[in-house]
Amino acid sequence: MHRLFKAPALLTLLFVVVGFSVEPAVAQQPTPTPTPQSTPTPANIRQQKLDKNLSNINAEQVAEVTILSYGSRPVLAQIRRNGVERGRLIRFNTDGKTEESSYERRFVRGENAEKDKVRLDQKTPSLEYSLIFGDGRLWGIINGSSFVPRADAASTFRSQHRHSIDSLLRYKENGSTLSLVGREKQKGLDLFVLDLLDKDKISTRYYISAKTFQILWLEYQESPGAGAPSLKYTRKFLDYRLVQSTRVPYRTVLIEEGRQTQETRILTITYGVKIDDGLFKSPEA
Repeated sequence: MHRLFKAPALLTLLFVVVGFSVEPAVAQQPTPTPTPQSTPTPANIRQQKLDKNLSNINAEQVAEVTILSYGSRPVLAQIRRNGVERGRLIRFNTDGKTEESSYERRFVRGENAEKDKVRLDQKTPSLEYSLIFGDGRLWGIINGSSFVPRADAASTFRSQHRHSIDSLLRYKENGSTLSLVGREKQKGLDLFVLDLLDKDKISTRYYISAKTFQILWLEYQESPGAGAPSLKYTRKFLDYRLVQSTRVPYRTVLIEEGRQTQETRILTITYGVKIDDGLFKSPEA
């Protein structure tokens, strides 16, 4: 008789411990399941604060953070003041054929872009020549003699120098003005859109990642030659790599009116090397 009462008593104790009632079951209406509330995490809180701060950012602040992402103004001024870049250039012709060439670009920075010295040596299967920018003018050298570059070649050279990443990184030195177009999303990318107007009133629009503050592409309109209508150009910067504490895109794609016309691939690039000033002088000088 004692054993018959002991088991129910133990069962009742277990029900009480685990939270079950030993009272007779009563039909109850189902309790609505509350909507789960997400618990803020430190990462989410930081992102919300960052988004709030970025919503109040101005054009100059976007530019300054962009400069910082490329290595900071002192690092850029010290390391990237001169250098040698070697690579390959691919041109896509309208007939569907491609033309490849190798190039070597040597440069020495001045106080601003107008005082820069740049020499671009190009070698195609049929021709070797150099384009040189110095003392504010552009000329060419072929077979040891100087020549006046064709209008389209001169325009391409100047565009690469004017509509570039460095033009934004050196906006203060060049006396350019900035305006923030806004913040937008394209193809899942959160972007700042920034307009730069140089001293000659020539505009370049930059699309900058709101996450990394790297320049993803730029746009500009320009006439390819005298009397020709203006065309829309897009220059995309891809395959960023770290070079001597600064960031460099190793692949650049040029798009003209929606059609890819050129692609540049860097093979090697070295900053801080000594460059002979005679490389930038005309043979007739």
